[in-house]
Amino acid sequence: MRTVARVVLVVLVLACGAAPMLPVAGAVPSAVNIDDVTARKIDELLALRGSGRSKGELIELLSGQFLGTPYGAGMLVGSATEPEQLVIDFRRVDCFTYLDYVEAMTRSADRDQFVANLIETRYTDGRIDFLQRKHFFTDWSHTARIAATDITATLGPAAVTVDEHLNAKAGGGSYLPGLPVVDRAITYIPSAAVDENVIGRLRTGDYIAAYADRPGLDVTHVGIFVMTPTGPVFRNASSLATDNKVVDSPFTDYVRSTPGIVVLRAQ
Repeated sequence: MRTVARVVLVVLVLACGAAPMLPVAGAVPSAVNIDDVTARKIDELLALRGSGRSKGELIELLSGQFLGTPYGAGMLVGSATEPEQLVIDFRRVDCFTYLDYVEAMTRSADRDQFVANLIETRYTDGRIDFLQRKHFFTDWSHTARIAATDITATLGPAAVTVDEHLNAKAGGGSYLPGLPVVDRAITYIPSAAVDENVIGRLRTGDYIAAYADRPGLDVTHVGIFVMTPTGPVFRNASSLATDNKVVDSPFTDYVRSTPGIVVLRAQ
């Protein structure tokens, strides 16, 4: 989405779109608004999945089909006072909806499964509700359905763990009114310590995030690690004026622009 040094997200998942609320955990909406472009893209990606690929290979394959997709800020709809809506829109993505779509797609064989898996990926216990939305990247490794494992601490001795109060602003108040403060230990690798040994422990398909060195947030941007024949890249929905779309950024260049990285490995 953007280089962290230039733009900082208040929260990762903000969005717009349409579809009815889902009041019952585990249920799938009887009607979901999906535009024609998105519907065709879903079917095309599902047809590509095939069989016999590892999780990382699927993430690489499917995420690559979004390269060039325009970046869109504020893609989700819902707040403590506005009903949450299920957004499925492949015409534009922000950094976290991009990961939502890719992760859900890796576990789906048809469109109905994709919708159900997207709900499970985006919302705790599969309930379409603002308070159940996984607003923070590390929610993926802490709340049901668990989408990934936090492997940051295993990447090297330089890993640092700090106690964060997610959603609490330093001067008081919260980033997201109505959402409780979440006390969570966040582990990151400082950018200066992301050397060849650390990169060598990463796998294609790992979810990479830029650690937030400010109170109340865990990370400020997310993307996907992909090892290519010419070196590692950070595949992400970039809001930089020079990009404004899903791109492959040189991994080491990106890391140097951040305070550090948090790494989740998809299950």
